[in-house]
Amino acid sequence: MRREIEFRSRGEICRGWLYTPDTANGPAPVVVMAGGWCYVRELVMPHYADVFSRAGLAVVLFDYRRLGASEGEPRQHLDPNDQIEDYRNAISFSETLPGVDPARIGAWGISYSGGHVLILSATDPRVKCVVSTIPVVDGYRNMRRVHGTMGFRRLMEAVLTDRRRRFRNEKERGFIPHAAPDPEKTLSAWPFPETYETFAELKRTEAPLYQNSSTIESVELLMSYSLYPFLPRILDVPTLVLVAEGDDLTLWDLEIDAYNRIPARKKELFVIPKTTHMTLYSDQSKLRIAAEQATDWFTKHLLGRGPE
Repeated sequence: MRREIEFRSRGEICRGWLYTPDTANGPAPVVVMAGGWCYVRELVMPHYADVFSRAGLAVVLFDYRRLGASEGEPRQHLDPNDQIEDYRNAISFSETLPGVDPARIGAWGISYSGGHVLILSATDPRVKCVVSTIPVVDGYRNMRRVHGTMGFRRLMEAVLTDRRRRFRNEKERGFIPHAAPDPEKTLSAWPFPETYETFAELKRTEAPLYQNSSTIESVELLMSYSLYPFLPRILDVPTLVLVAEGDDLTLWDLEIDAYNRIPARKKELFVIPKTTHMTLYSDQSKLRIAAEQATDWFTKHLLGRGPE
């Protein structure tokens, strides 16, 4: 069963859905989940939430502030620290829910939020299990590599122009496309035509509130984002990292490097073969593999049972 929920994060309302399992005997573990760059709750994530719920897990799936159905200005502004704060408040909200066991909370994330949940597992002891799917590991290195030398120069010029404009008038902030059909002609945050095509199709079919835009400042904040200071602190949280074998968007070599730096004894790396970052969104067979692996991990460590 799924119902609408809302909770406050720093005084603003985040809206989302609560999934409750039909088969729960007593309070159920809960998985808290949110999305990546410009994501709204309707985008891909309900497919995962449905699988988790059928396995006996409750799910809190929400929109960050400034995105989708949630409150907050400026719209389409992506501040990773604020998004992690929204996760924390979603966890606090989950602790208040009847039928949920506050001692068994898991966190799931994908792409940008795949990084967020690793930071959460390092800093919030309420997180008892984590699944990080194709995470952003180091924003600066990611941007340098995906844009190339000349593209990165253009990106930095846009970031600095926007910063000077906001210094003069905070309301005059600029915006940049999430992706573009021709990255050579149009500067975008993630310069991949397949990203543009996949998200355009998802907007048409399942996520009408998705907007192909973020503030330029969001890119500046991304370039100060890194998991590396937090990874050594993941000591006792069961951690699954899911990597796409051909991921040249969030860079699977960085993802594997991040996994290797996690000292937790209960950790696992699963490489989804013959796939890319975007086929985890566009190819249901690849999505099912990721969802099944995540479900097995959560049920093992939150429900105490192995894969069926």
